[in-house]
Amino acid sequence: MTGFSAEVEGVVQRLRDGMAGGVLSFPLTSFREGGELDLESYRAYLTTQLATAPGAVFPACGTGEFSALDEDEYRAVLEATVEIAGGRLPVVAGIGYGWAQALRFARIAEEAGADAALVLPHYLVEAPQDGLVEQLRRIAAGTRLPLIAYQRGPVAFTPDGLRQIAEIPTVVGLKDGHSDLDRLQRLTLAAPDGFLFFNGAATAEIQARAYATVGVPAYSSAVHAFAPEIADAFFAALHHGDDATVTKLLRDFYVPLVELRDRVPGYAVSLIKAAARLRGLPVGPVRAPLTDPGPADLADLEKVLDDGLNLVGAVRRLG
Repeated sequence: MTGFSAEVEGVVQRLRDGMAGGVLSFPLTSFREGGELDLESYRAYLTTQLATAPGAVFPACGTGEFSALDEDEYRAVLEATVEIAGGRLPVVAGIGYGWAQALRFARIAEEAGADAALVLPHYLVEAPQDGLVEQLRRIAAGTRLPLIAYQRGPVAFTPDGLRQIAEIPTVVGLKDGHSDLDRLQRLTLAAPDGFLFFNGAATAEIQARAYATVGVPAYSSAVHAFAPEIADAFFAALHHGDDATVTKLLRDFYVPLVELRDRVPGYAVSLIKAAARLRGLPVGPVRAPLTDPGPADLADLEKVLDDGLNLVGAVRRLG
């Protein structure tokens, strides 16, 4: 069993309850055409996102262009998120880079009132298991926030590494972006009872059924950032065993979206932001080094989006 303190266990239970009841929301960060943070638009956008009752909200993470934010902007985004969330659902802030810089962001997140932090993969270098574990130990030693490790890119834990990070009193879970189900099954079996696991694959719905078979049903949804009605319809169908609707949504919406996403590096964020703009959501452009889609890809995206919304409308009428 995990040995969480009462305070940490309270956050873990809120996350567990949220995971069971809805998708995990990773909101976009709004910028003006000149690249400046547009906090007023972010607040308006986030209000519409949280009105759909996601299981938890993860501001300033990968979809929110964490790596493009300076510390003052990060603070403003976190404070706005905590205020708008109003305690209704957990707020999990993105933190990252090396442990020293991650702690700077963690302290800002603490001051802003975040409930926990998602530790994004460190910058550039490859590292052995001992180093990955020490990175989390250093961060945990400098913040009271419960931490969720994110394995993706240069970060990949072995079962022994997982056991070691699970012994850190404030490390409460692991988000997986590698989609290696053999490794992930070994990690879930190595973890103590109560340790949280999240499906963090790009466009996680594509692999949601496969992840669930190894005991990881919770997932983050980039689609929720622009079409929460599609994301919620998929979540409901998946959790109610409606395989026909799951398959139809995958075949007619998610697969075409992924095929479009894979055309250009960075579309995992910039295409999501473009879809939000197509829906009239005030998110603005991406920041360099990301680039916004061109006219041909935007036209294809609009068709994919329309197909998805029409499909959900048809499902609702039949239901």
